Amino acid sequence: MQHVTLGRCDLNVTPICLGTMTFGEQVGQDAAHAILDRALALGINFIDTAEMYSVPPKRETFGVTETILGHWFAKRPELRRQVVMATKVAGPSRNMDWIRGGAADLKPEHIVQACEDSLRRLQTDVIDLYQIHWPNRNAPAFGALYFDPKRDVEQTSIEAQLRAMETLVKAGKIRHVGLSNETPWGLMAFLREAERHGLPRVATVQNPYGLVNRVADNGLDEVLHREQVGLLAYSPLGFGSLTGKYDDLGFSPDHPELGRLAKFASMRAQRWARAEALVAARRYNALARAHGLTPTQLALAYCYRSWRVASTIIGVTSVAQLDECVAAWGTQLSPELLKAIDAIRWENRDPAQ
Repeated sequence: MQHVTLGRCDLNVTPICLGTMTFGEQVGQDAAHAILDRALALGINFIDTAEMYSVPPKRETFGVTETILGHWFAKRPELRRQVVMATKVAGPSRNMDWIRGGAADLKPEHIVQACEDSLRRLQTDVIDLYQIHWPNRNAPAFGALYFDPKRDVEQTSIEAQLRAMETLVKAGKIRHVGLSNETPWGLMAFLREAERHGLPRVATVQNPYGLVNRVADNGLDEVLHREQVGLLAYSPLGFGSLTGKYDDLGFSPDHPELGRLAKFASMRAQRWARAEALVAARRYNALARAHGLTPTQLALAYCYRSWRVASTIIGVTSVAQLDECVAAWGTQLSPELLKAIDAIRWENRDPAQ
């Protein structure tokens, strides 16, 4: 795997990034450290986490994923300089009163304190990529389809958020800034304010991207390309639906061994478990098999080979899953297969939007 540069910044990363949201809930510390060791052995140098993790989010596991990573770094301090470490500050409250008391506004002092807390849990002196997990404003995200201007309230401005990031950059606590779950307007607004006031420029946007959710193709991709911002694609396997394991049994809680959509009711309430999302996933999975591929190979290869994607974030619960995801890097998709993928999307659109 050749390294790629994220946006206009100096971060050189592998086009596969290890996501860690399962660490601390589905994956214990020892197993997590084994996965991390294997990722480095496979050449991956990019790790993504968040203060909110593990997932599904709850009071008891807030910050646990970062803590597990911190223990890994503490065991082998030399590892910290071998990886690009990304984490996120949670946006305004989404019914999580254990994060900043359920504050409905992400204030500059919140950003600074959250960074300090992440540095402590990660046992590091600098975060390479510090991201805002979701917009600090009224914006459609996490399955919401429409923008409703009636829901607008006064919140900390984009300029003020960037000034907080500038404080952290000048203090040497973060290197670069990213966004997550962001809209085309939001990205352009951050870029405009950074240019206008000489503030840190957004290097990346971490948004969902995969066969059942290609919303990034509907305008965000043009912004990413023209403004030279890197897309970090999360959920390329549609929370497991694009592995084929739910094809026969669906997301039945009677079979929690299948994965998080079966195991956690809160996960089934999300966009990934919509009935129409499973219908679309089954079609893509069948298409993969018809072309001699596993569903996982098809879904990951689609992201790996997309010009839109700088790095694809893979989330796993075992070393075996990690090996499978990395092995899919060599999978090539023919023009005919890509045309068939687009045909399914034309009929099913983006059911996990």
